[in-house]
Amino acid sequence: MNEQKIVDDGADWGPFGRPLFDSLKARALSRVGVIDVGSNSVRLVIFDGAARSPAYFYNEKIMAGLGAGMADTGHLNPEGRKRALSAIRRFVAVAEGLGIGPLTAVATAAVREASDGPKFREDVLRETGLKLWVIDGQEEARLSAQGVLLGWPGSYGLVCDIGGSSLELADLSEGRVGRRVTSALGPLKLREIKNKKKRHTFVKDTVKDLFSEMGDETGKRLFLVGGSWRAIARIDMERRGYPLTVLHEYRMTPGRVIKTLKYIEENDLNELRSRCGIGESRMALVPYAVRVLREIIARFKPKDIAISSYGIREGMLYEQMPAELRERDPLIEACRFAEAKDARLPGFGKTLYEFVLPLFGRASPQRKRIIRAACLLHDVSWRAHPDYRHEVVFDNTTRANLGGLKHSERVFLGISLLHRYTNKRDGSRFEPLFQLVDEADQKSAEVLGKAMRLGAMLWIKADKQPGKLKYSGKSGKLELILQEAATPLFGEVAEARFKTLAAALGVEGEVRTKGARRKKKAD
Repeated sequence: MNEQKIVDDGADWGPFGRPLFDSLKARALSRVGVIDVGSNSVRLVIFDGAARSPAYFYNEKIMAGLGAGMADTGHLNPEGRKRALSAIRRFVAVAEGLGIGPLTAVATAAVREASDGPKFREDVLRETGLKLWVIDGQEEARLSAQGVLLGWPGSYGLVCDIGGSSLELADLSEGRVGRRVTSALGPLKLREIKNKKKRHTFVKDTVKDLFSEMGDETGKRLFLVGGSWRAIARIDMERRGYPLTVLHEYRMTPGRVIKTLKYIEENDLNELRSRCGIGESRMALVPYAVRVLREIIARFKPKDIAISSYGIREGMLYEQMPAELRERDPLIEACRFAEAKDARLPGFGKTLYEFVLPLFGRASPQRKRIIRAACLLHDVSWRAHPDYRHEVVFDNTTRANLGGLKHSERVFLGISLLHRYTNKRDGSRFEPLFQLVDEADQKSAEVLGKAMRLGAMLWIKADKQPGKLKYSGKSGKLELILQEAATPLFGEVAEARFKTLAAALGVEGEVRTKGARRKKKAD
């Protein structure tokens, strides 16, 4: 995540910055409800957005198909209209039951273009009291791009959001949304073009026009937003036998995507749908999305492709965030929120980070942020059964809804937390996932985990250092200098953990109390 911008405000907090999630502005973002009325689906999302990397407090979707058949009729699909209205009534009732309000509701291409769109909005208002805001293609593109920024502050590249009846492109540069364009390349609309040759020509000509409107956008990262793109990514995972099925931040090369597009065309869609767990209505649109994606790759020639699970709904949450919260590292803020909520000694994560950091003096800023995250999360799973904590933390970390985290970083973080609770990982059921990081990084994550395992034995107070680690690979020495107040904590178990850490580093270990001359050598 080279584009990540990390804000450090306040020397007393060091690299963590002063916490924001408990400020009045941030607390106002807890329980933000959004209804998104799209051409294919209607969805309610209730965010807990106070932590910058929001948790999905509630998430429900109905594949209503509002835009089906609009190319021929010019109005909303009658059955889809009934289903959408029923879904909205339910969503409003759910939100009221949960004490959420007021809801924000937006509609995109289908309601925007249908002749009976205004009547549908009147029906929604009359039956639910909810005002449905219709946004144009430019605004849809902007909000989708802001959703990408929610996960990747400071991002650069091209955001491509595919809905049922439209496709939008937006340029991102230095964390800002630039030029935006919209088109009729939604799969529902393409399905209405029965002549295959005409459909292909329409896709090719429309992408060519989009390219001309956007200017020179070749060679950039392509962020894909939308259910049809996620379905294609899920099939790419299945084709490759990829072990981690988290779609957000899944990376693909253009060449690999082309192989997957061919794989989709050559295989039975029902079998693919069953193997990949994709819904029937979604899978029916995938062949049309395939044709569009192939043309976009050919025309824009992206350097790589990233799947974003964040889109228009997350963009609406981002719109409400104060500027100081937008600029924060979503990973660190979410981990700090988890520590404050679940750790036994909130605040010790920062102290632990400072304790283990001497072992990683040459680490890059990106690696150090993962180390910070690990230290903040080191104690949030203490309620799990002791025999399974190492599995719980690995599983939770690699599959958690966290922004600003590549898949390899998820696994690094997971391995480090696994070793926070156990010395060995050989024979683990998670071994297929370990291959996503190289052996050197696996070893580094192990060292981090064992250092946290030691540090967790030495807590005095959340903000008081128990001691200091000194490490030199050249001299083959690891030294632990304990504060006098921490010496009673350095019992048999702590001593064993120190020896294990020294062994993981392949060096000798020595322990002494600050100000004392006597040294104790670890075997």
